[in-house]
Amino acid sequence: MHTILEKHVLSPALTRYRIHAPLVARRAKAGNFVIIRLNEFGERIPLTICESDPGSGTIELIVQAIGKTTKLMATLTAGDCLADVVGPLGNPTEIVSKSSVACVGGGVGTAELYPIARALREAGSTLYTIIGARTKELIILSQEMSALSHQLVITTDDGSAGQRGIVTDALAEVLTRTPAICAVYAIGPLPMMKAVSDLTRQTGTRTFVSLNAIMVDGTGMCGGCRVTIGGSMKFACVDGPEFDAHEVDFDELILRNRTFREMEQLSDARFGRRPSCTGGGVTA
Repeated sequence: MHTILEKHVLSPALTRYRIHAPLVARRAKAGNFVIIRLNEFGERIPLTICESDPGSGTIELIVQAIGKTTKLMATLTAGDCLADVVGPLGNPTEIVSKSSVACVGGGVGTAELYPIARALREAGSTLYTIIGARTKELIILSQEMSALSHQLVITTDDGSAGQRGIVTDALAEVLTRTPAICAVYAIGPLPMMKAVSDLTRQTGTRTFVSLNAIMVDGTGMCGGCRVTIGGSMKFACVDGPEFDAHEVDFDELILRNRTFREMEQLSDARFGRRPSCTGGGVTA
């Protein structure tokens, strides 16, 4: 069992947890993820490690409550336990050192981008960072990302924070002003990463994207995270989760990602009709 030590609500749908997981914290690197299970009846879900502290034996996760299991997790609080925390899984991020790079985060993808940005800064790179969301309530880690970055641009669809617009508009401006940028790291919704890839293909800028959102069991056994990379079949969980964006078949990926949407919506609806429960006594 892994105890939740701290819980901080970042917004109505986003929660940050500090969890006791010493074996994971000891080996975690930027880009790694964990598979968690809330209890013995629960499903397995992948979550990116936002921060890890080997000294205290803790990891931090930022979770968006968008489906049954993540909404169930949102009911847990400090002192509750998770049945399983397995990891670190996946391949660490390829970190470009002593160069100018752009980091682009969309919504909760900023949580996954943060440890990468920190590793890039520690490697001596200069960061031009763009984070975006639909509204200001969904902007996260802006202070942390600002502290790591030479420049931080915030965008929101409705203009409620930063500049009105989308991250690709801001990225286009940054790439025009800063031709020295040699790599782009982009994490967010699939359409956002596709748009970033389309943009940077035009400029010839090397681009990394994370496909952890499509994973299921995290071990390659289920085949649910199959993705075509450069014409070959790969698995996001064991071959990734990060890939060269210009080799990803995003059109196929977006289509496949909708496969279980109706089942996910049905499970979420059934969960929403259940009696209100809190704490470790909830079953998935």
